[in-house]
Amino acid sequence: MNSYYYSFRKYLEQRFGCRVRRISLNAGFSCPNRDGTLSSDGCIFCNETGFSPNSATLLSLAEQIEQQQKQLKARGRAEKFIAYFQNASNTHAAVAKLKQAYDTIRLYPDIVGLMIATRPDCVDEQRLDLIAEYVQDYDVWIEYGLQSMHEQTLRQINRNHTFAQFVDAVQAAQQRGIKVVAHVILGLPGETDTHMRQTAAALGDLGINGVKLHVLHVVQDTDLARMYALGKVALLSEQEYICAACDFLELLPKECVIMRLVSDARPDVLVAPLWINEKQRVIQSIEKEFARRGTRQGSKST
Repeated sequence: MNSYYYSFRKYLEQRFGCRVRRISLNAGFSCPNRDGTLSSDGCIFCNETGFSPNSATLLSLAEQIEQQQKQLKARGRAEKFIAYFQNASNTHAAVAKLKQAYDTIRLYPDIVGLMIATRPDCVDEQRLDLIAEYVQDYDVWIEYGLQSMHEQTLRQINRNHTFAQFVDAVQAAQQRGIKVVAHVILGLPGETDTHMRQTAAALGDLGINGVKLHVLHVVQDTDLARMYALGKVALLSEQEYICAACDFLELLPKECVIMRLVSDARPDVLVAPLWINEKQRVIQSIEKEFARRGTRQGSKST
C-alpha cells in the first residue's frame, strides 16, 4: 500500500477489515442539465457512454446488484459491497421515488455502503434528510460534481450551478453525518496550475471528506469533441497531469480520501488523450513524482 496518499482502498480496509468493492448502479434518473430543467445541452464533456459501464442497461436495480455481486464474489475480488448510484443525477427525482430506489440495498446484507452521485443544486433538506436515514446502517457518501471552484470555468463548461451552491450542499450534508466527495476535473479549458491549486485549497478549507480526480478528456458526440476538432481545446500531457495531481493532493488534508487518481474511458468512444487508459502506469508515475519531490498528500495543507 502506498504512503503518498490516502486511497479509498485503504479507507475501506480500515473501515471494514475486508475486501469491499463498489457496485455501479443505473436507477434510470435523469440530469437537470440534459432533460431541459436547466438545459438540454449538458456539460460540454458529457457522454455517459464513455465513462459509465451500465449507461444502457435494461436490468432492474435488483438484477444489477445480484449480477455484479455474483461476478465479484466468483473472482474473489470482494466480500462486501457499496451500492454506487452512478448514472445521471441521483437525487433528481421525487423523494418517494428516491427512497424506493435506495431501499433496494436493504435486501442485500453484503451491502455495507451507499454512495450517491449527483449535482450540488439537486439536493434540499428533504432529500438530504432521506439520505441521512441510511447513515446508521451504512457507510454513506454523496458525490457532488463540482469540477472547479471558478465561476468562469463553470459557465464555460455549461455546468449551470455555482460554487456557492456546492459549499451550501457540502455543509448541509456533513451536518447530517453524510460524507461528501467532490468530483474535480483537472485541465479544464482556460485553467492554469494556479486555478487548479485554488480549487484544491478551497476543498481543503471546506473539510471535504473525499475527492475524485478526473483528467479532462474528449469522448465522441460532445461539444468538447467538436471544440477539440477545431483546435480550440488544449489537453494536459501525461506529465502535466502527473504534476497537477501531485500539486492538488499536496493541498488536501491527509485525512481526505482519494477516491480516484485518474479517470479512464471506453476505448471505442475515447478521442484523446489515449494515455488515460494506462491507469496503473499513471498512478505509479504520480507516486514516483511524490517520491522525487519528497512530499505526499497534505504536505502543503494548512
